[in-house]
Amino acid sequence: METTNYHAEINVIVSAEEVFEKINQVSDWWTANLDGNSEKINDVFTVRFGETFVTFKIVDFIPNSTIVWLVTDCNLHWLSDKKEWKNTKIVWEVSTKKGTTHVDMTHIGLVPGIECYERCNEGWNHFIKESLFSLITEEKGLPEGKKAA
Repeated sequence: METTNYHAEINVIVSAEEVFEKINQVSDWWTANLDGNSEKINDVFTVRFGETFVTFKIVDFIPNSTIVWLVTDCNLHWLSDKKEWKNTKIVWEVSTKKGTTHVDMTHIGLVPGIECYERCNEGWNHFIKESLFSLITEEKGLPEGKKAA
């Protein structure tokens, strides 16, 4: 069985500092239903999608370069194992080369073969490649739970 972690990447013509700031604005690209803070080391925040919630702690934070979110608790209500994401990590790496900023996101522990993989893969693709990309490039993300203007 393949054990490759979920991975997505985008490239934008915006500074690494601006990109890093937008990643940290979780409620502007992922879900409008966010509790807590998502801006610095040791911040704890929870995202909610109806009955589903995921709580993260920021365990690594290197400005304009790296952010690591550790899942400390979750309830993925639509899965048999509602805690499937617990102890997984979301790793964000930001780098700049020749005027382009590269965003590399890996969800360590979200691998083919687990129950959530297909649906979560689709979700991440939307939120990273469409919503976060739109927030970075057009100042308008597409978060869950936010009404279109």
